[in-house]
Amino acid sequence: MTTEVPAAAAGAASAASTSAAGAAAMPRSLFAYSIFYGGMVCIAGVLANKQVALGPLAVEAGIFAFLLLVVASSAVAELFGRETANRLVLIGFAPLIFSILLAIFVLALPAAHDMPADRLGAFNTIMGGTPRIWIAGIIAYGVSQFLNVTIFSALRGRGQGGLVWLRAGIAAVLSQIVDTLLFISISFYGLFPITDLLIGQMLAKVALSIVLVPPLVSLAVAFGRRLDGPRRNNGA
Repeated sequence: MTTEVPAAAAGAASAASTSAAGAAAMPRSLFAYSIFYGGMVCIAGVLANKQVALGPLAVEAGIFAFLLLVVASSAVAELFGRETANRLVLIGFAPLIFSILLAIFVLALPAAHDMPADRLGAFNTIMGGTPRIWIAGIIAYGVSQFLNVTIFSALRGRGQGGLVWLRAGIAAVLSQIVDTLLFISISFYGLFPITDLLIGQMLAKVALSIVLVPPLVSLAVAFGRRLDGPRRNNGA
């Protein structure tokens, strides 16, 4: 009897510890979307160096990465709540800022003597930028992503959700309009007339937000629930 009580107590403590560790562990979907989010933050600026034609409109290719950021943050907001999604956006500043600082550092280093001049010139063109553009990118990212999470979550209200695709589309359209206004204005105002550029970029981003974001957010939410399995289905 005297040996069974400590053993039972130890077993209960072990079970409690395991349960607490399981409760504290990050859900698989949140881990996956966090990694994905950080990658999209870093690649968006590189893709932005190419202008792509969408029918009569032209848009910088970085919009595809930014729309995937919208998809990821909206899915996290739906699965884990507004606070968690805002934390994801806040953490996203780290890879964004550090990637810019790393690019500045690498650009300042002397190139190897045997590096072809055309490759060096292409690298400098792709990775270089002005302080205004870098600052514009950081500000536009933060404001538009927090706005997207806020609108998406506010449209949900206090209920159990529903119409995820519609809420995602509305939030994406409004946040991308703000993103365009901020980025273009901060980057280029005073350098040349920006009205045509603003209108063209805004139309393209709104169209892409309507077409791509609603189905992708719906798929991302469904995939997240499937990835978490019984734990999420049981409300854990």
